[in-house]
Amino acid sequence: MVKSYFKIAWRNLVRNKAFSAINILGLALGLVCSLLIILWVRDERSIDSFHANGKQLYQVYERWHYDGKVEASYPTQGLLAQELKKVIPEIKWACNVDYASASGQNTFEAGDKVNKMGGRFAGADFFNMFSYPVLQGNPTTALLAPGSIAISRKMAESFFGTPAKAIGSTIRYENKEDLQVTAVYENMPVNSSQHFDFLRSWTDYIKENNWVNNWGNTSPEAFVQINKEADPAKVKAKIKDFIYRYKAKEKAEVIELDLQPYTEKYLHASFKNGYIYGGRIEYVRLFSLVALFILLIACINFMNLATARATKRSKEVGVRKVIGAVRSALVGQFIGEAFLLTFFSVVIAVALTGLLLPAFNELTGKQLFLPISQPVFWLSLIGLLTVTGLIAGSYPALFLSNLNPLKVLKGNMKFSWSATFFRKGLVVFQFALSIILIVSMIVIYRQMDYVQSKNLGYDRENLIYVPIEGELVKNYNLFKEQASKHPGILSVSKMRNSPTIIEHHTGSIEWPGKDPGLRVSFADGVVGYDFVKTMKLNLVAGRDFSKDYGTDSVSFIINETAVKKMGLPEPVGQTISWGNRKGKVIGVLQDFHFNSMHQAIDPLIIRLDENWGWGTLLIRTKAGKTKEALAGLQTICKSLNPGFPFTYQFSDQEYTKLYNNEQVVSKLSNYFAFLAIFISCLGLFGLATFTAQQRNKEIGVRKVLGASVIDIVRQLSTDFLKPVAIAMLVAFPIAWYVMNEWLLDYVYKINIGYQVFAVAGLLTVCIALLTVSYQTLKAAMSNPVKSLRME
Repeated sequence: MVKSYFKIAWRNLVRNKAFSAINILGLALGLVCSLLIILWVRDERSIDSFHANGKQLYQVYERWHYDGKVEASYPTQGLLAQELKKVIPEIKWACNVDYASASGQNTFEAGDKVNKMGGRFAGADFFNMFSYPVLQGNPTTALLAPGSIAISRKMAESFFGTPAKAIGSTIRYENKEDLQVTAVYENMPVNSSQHFDFLRSWTDYIKENNWVNNWGNTSPEAFVQINKEADPAKVKAKIKDFIYRYKAKEKAEVIELDLQPYTEKYLHASFKNGYIYGGRIEYVRLFSLVALFILLIACINFMNLATARATKRSKEVGVRKVIGAVRSALVGQFIGEAFLLTFFSVVIAVALTGLLLPAFNELTGKQLFLPISQPVFWLSLIGLLTVTGLIAGSYPALFLSNLNPLKVLKGNMKFSWSATFFRKGLVVFQFALSIILIVSMIVIYRQMDYVQSKNLGYDRENLIYVPIEGELVKNYNLFKEQASKHPGILSVSKMRNSPTIIEHHTGSIEWPGKDPGLRVSFADGVVGYDFVKTMKLNLVAGRDFSKDYGTDSVSFIINETAVKKMGLPEPVGQTISWGNRKGKVIGVLQDFHFNSMHQAIDPLIIRLDENWGWGTLLIRTKAGKTKEALAGLQTICKSLNPGFPFTYQFSDQEYTKLYNNEQVVSKLSNYFAFLAIFISCLGLFGLATFTAQQRNKEIGVRKVLGASVIDIVRQLSTDFLKPVAIAMLVAFPIAWYVMNEWLLDYVYKINIGYQVFAVAGLLTVCIALLTVSYQTLKAAMSNPVKSLRME
């Protein structure tokens, strides 16, 4: 019986090649989209899932209440981890982790090999907590001794040839100290959120950073592993006020510690009102829904196209019923046909997915692959085939098997109002989802264009960042002198970190008239001479730091937001304090963005220090002279800093990196919106075919009575566009709400005006008209004699 079903299904498939091709293509495209998203979501959810102690691993984060606000972040105190382990009995292991370099790269030398590697400082318990396999050395003691370093397999092979040869060897760090390789660990797996080529001991970190002994300073991240039998809620309660064991409480600020499961951090890394709130998980949920919706759209196409052919297959059903076929047998037959078409669609979808994966990986920055060797993959495909076949074939099977054989054989087959309403409702549903995706695509594109083109308050074009390292620390003045003479360079300055992201904040700012109970967090910067000139910032009052004024070493420049926060009507000349530093305000900067537009501009205070030992060189080049300027900078750096490779970043590219996730989402939205509207148009094509067949005689009568081709095309097109118009009414409010929620993550954002919906509506109508134009013209131009002939 089953064999006969598939024989009939195959004959129908071959006999109606165009219909079958459209059906298979629609389903295949929906499945391709779903498979790609499923692979991406699967990869996102697998990040950090490989740690053996994952259920017991937590990251400590800090929450503070001040200035009427509640905020939170991951940076913590430098001695926190070891104190938590010492005091809290439920904590088995603990370690702090921090970047080894502000630029993200450090220079190493071994023998005649010199290279840059990215790494961290980490506590001694690191390898006991995290499942990064140690190939050589003792994981328990690898990061215990001063001067020790653990390196990756890649770094070991790069400098020493093999991991075995690396153990016990000496490697030169930043051309200033020799470190001993105490361990070699396996390269980071692709599903790790942490990526580093080396780890240095926390003992060395403390030695290099005296500020860690002050419990008011934060920078490193802290991780703990609790005992298996420990209750996380009780541990959270114990550490909540832990900081006040080491510092006095202040009325102006309340600090609390909290825990987040480490395996959840990658997807849940955003904060709202001091607590974990969203993150990449929002995109995972969003695209999971997109995958489901596009697959539903594809299934709806199948239903509409199959129903559109009902008039041609109705006599087959009538004959089969007359000769004794029961309804269950007919349902089985049509479900079998759906499964056959779905099977071909799945095969094509898997092949297309394999072909598209390289491009998809490049777009998303992933290393996805089809896990064809894993039984779970094939079970998932079988499940997808079963669900899709049932959804796609259920309505046509139930509808066709329910036809009245007498009416069918007499040629009086008419479709009920409810059946017609259901089919049109499916089209409305399809286009509503497609319109939501189109509106989302437009809004995301406009927001990305806004953040890229908005005036940041400084000119990020022709601005180059060079890390201050090695001999450049003491040769900065000589470097500036030589670089300033180059014809392609306009000006040179320096800054701690970089102006793209100023993360360092201080709460120790005092000013005249400040409320003793008020604590305000200021972003703070340390710069060199010519900072304002090099950045092309605007001064609204006062002046820049200058060598003509000997007191500028104890003076400050603040931004407009700081002035508003301080409430100083005439800030220039006012004496303020930054911790133990007291000095006068000499200038006020017009507000400029020094973080992404997800964040509001913070109060900013800047001081002068030409002797600061690390950070970023800021070089402003002449327009069109960047290539020559880079060549000149390379020559100067090779002369003044021969032990370090010349590296640089462009300011505009560093700024763009702040929106990597959004850029990927924007591109994916474009592709998915296109796919959704294309597949939906296949459904509209099915409805147009069905309607043309149903109204064949009506069209013939209209033509006999004098209706022109244009009149008939207008009438049919209007009928076809009604579901699209209803879809707009349904989709526009939903799209407005969804995208407004998305834009809430940006402090600086576009307004969703009527233009967005006008463009989306016009685009949808044009596409819909192009889709139905073939069928409407074909019906309008048909011979009325053939239409009216009795069959």
